[in-house]
Amino acid sequence: MAGNISNIVTPISSSLSELQALNGLFAIYKKRGPTSADVLNVLKEALLKVVGVGNGTKMLSTMLTGSKKYIAVGELGKATDTLDATGSVILEKEFEHITRLDMEEKLKAFTGDIMQVPPLYSALKKDGQRLSVLLKKGHKVEAKPARPVTVYNLTLQEFKPPLFTLDIECGGGFYVRSLVDDLGKALSSCAHVKELIRTKQGPFTLQEHALHEEQWTLEHILRSLQTCSEGEQRKDHLKPKKSVEHMGLHEAFSKNSHKSHKNISA
Repeated sequence: MAGNISNIVTPISSSLSELQALNGLFAIYKKRGPTSADVLNVLKEALLKVVGVGNGTKMLSTMLTGSKKYIAVGELGKATDTLDATGSVILEKEFEHITRLDMEEKLKAFTGDIMQVPPLYSALKKDGQRLSVLLKKGHKVEAKPARPVTVYNLTLQEFKPPLFTLDIECGGGFYVRSLVDDLGKALSSCAHVKELIRTKQGPFTLQEHALHEEQWTLEHILRSLQTCSEGEQRKDHLKPKKSVEHMGLHEAFSKNSHKSHKNISA
């Protein structure tokens, strides 16, 4: 998968000094297919000696706690082992009894400060390994205990059974897949995420900030980093008000002339 995108990034080793002089974040749009690791490997190769340390990495960490917005398309009547369309169907149930009003009423219980059990297939780790990796290796994995998460806004945008579309704004640690799975169960049926787009993370929005594949060039990255560096100074963007993503990766870069690192991360 990475091979399909590797020829898009313009070689930039001749202008490393420009990148090294910056601290900041930039957002890119990751299409469905290539994994985050695939994209990061391409960027690491293209950016070569650029390192992600210092202020850039500190700024990146704030994305974990900042608010996020998603558009999620769920499908009623089918549950999968991964809770999304990439998994195998493990359960099918009737869904014809569910009305739009039923779903809107159930969504109220998933708004605000709630407890949520993370999916088994996730980036959470056990003994240093991701749960998803352990499952693929055939290991038995127990579900993590429910943990507190926050949903600032949750609305039903479209209802055309078996499909429905949710508009979600949430805090860090929230799993949309778990929400859709729990919603299906609450409606005496089952459901999984068919499509998911992150439209906002922290101060970054899909429409205004995300770099598409054809923009993965030095010129666009430098411009985006500068814009993001300035925007990051406005801390209020990272903490949404209670009254109030496929954006994929946020990369951090900063200057370090003595050591080589590999912590370009998402």
